[in-house]
Amino acid sequence: MPTDLIHLKGITWNHSRGFVPMAATAQRFSELNPNVSITWEKRSLQQFADESIQQLAERFDLLVIDHPWAGFAARTGSILPLDEYLPANFMADQQANTVGHSFESYTFNGHQWALPIDAATPVAASRPDLLAQHGLALPETFADLLALANQGLVAFSLIPIDTLMSFYMFCCSLGEDPCQREDEVVSEAIGIQALQMFRELASKVDPACFQRNPIQVYEAMTQTDALAYCPFAYGYSNYARRGYARRLLHFHDMVALTPGGTRLRSTLGGTGLAISAKCAQVATAVRYAEFVASPTCQQTLYFDNGGQPGHLTAWQDAHVNAQSSNYFNATLPALQRAFLRPRYHGHMFFQDHAGEPVRQYLMHGGDERALLRELNELYVKSRAMAQPNSSVDSASLRYERSE
Repeated sequence: MPTDLIHLKGITWNHSRGFVPMAATAQRFSELNPNVSITWEKRSLQQFADESIQQLAERFDLLVIDHPWAGFAARTGSILPLDEYLPANFMADQQANTVGHSFESYTFNGHQWALPIDAATPVAASRPDLLAQHGLALPETFADLLALANQGLVAFSLIPIDTLMSFYMFCCSLGEDPCQREDEVVSEAIGIQALQMFRELASKVDPACFQRNPIQVYEAMTQTDALAYCPFAYGYSNYARRGYARRLLHFHDMVALTPGGTRLRSTLGGTGLAISAKCAQVATAVRYAEFVASPTCQQTLYFDNGGQPGHLTAWQDAHVNAQSSNYFNATLPALQRAFLRPRYHGHMFFQDHAGEPVRQYLMHGGDERALLRELNELYVKSRAMAQPNSSVDSASLRYERSE
């Protein structure tokens, strides 16, 4: 191999939205820079959950990460603070064109640990053909949603991580953001109300939803003709594009709790592009990151190859919306108001363990106060991990991925 050939290795997640745009941008970047070769590998969502970014950064130069890792990154120094490597005007454009809190989600301790190349939050999805077939309109309120669910036409993700993110959503929508105090996830009054509302809805869907992530929900909606509406799941614009699935999905903002009230406020997801602190070719890696996150690439090459851009101009672009059944224009309001969950070192522990107790409650019922106490105990333990003298082995932390 020629000594002047630069090779970078990247790791991303195994979905058309996660892998294909990275492979396409790497190919084009190599064509523009013939001495550079970039290889992307993909891992399942569970494999992402089982290996920390500190471990991945030992073996890869480029990493596609989730923002809950920001505090961990700041603590361990496993990835580079990109604000020290990228031009100030580029970073200013990224911040000015953030989709909701996407740019801020990778900011921690005064540094930028990743570029928001992908933006997502739970949004609503429908099969317009099935709604028309049943003579039904899109639900506008939570009461409308319950009525639609009574007809067996509703599905959403109820695996542990998505259950926890939806619990956050109900709390936010009732007027209280979770995890704002150091000893309590949410007040008892709001927590009980959120849990009871959530359980009322969850009791009306197929129990198979307790085993489905958002991708599996969308596959069930498009591969069968049994489900007409998903009220909230991390959005995938792929399913709004011709030819991707058996049937086309349309995506929407979510319902309001009451007539004329505010709409549900979901929990921000998305992914960011980071560079390992062990990367031996930092200058090249930085140029590639700048290329991928640029507005031109985000609006064209990145989107055209299945990506879900993180740059606001791509969300507002006429071509992008024309090719995705208006996915981006229709769901942007939900992104702009989405809740930014905590990112302190240790919150991944809470995120990894708190979803299952909520899921068990949704399946079997129980004492809401006891459940909230259990969540508070996990939360306080996670907060202790954020302390500089914590004895927790940071490399052992894992989390469940939200999209």
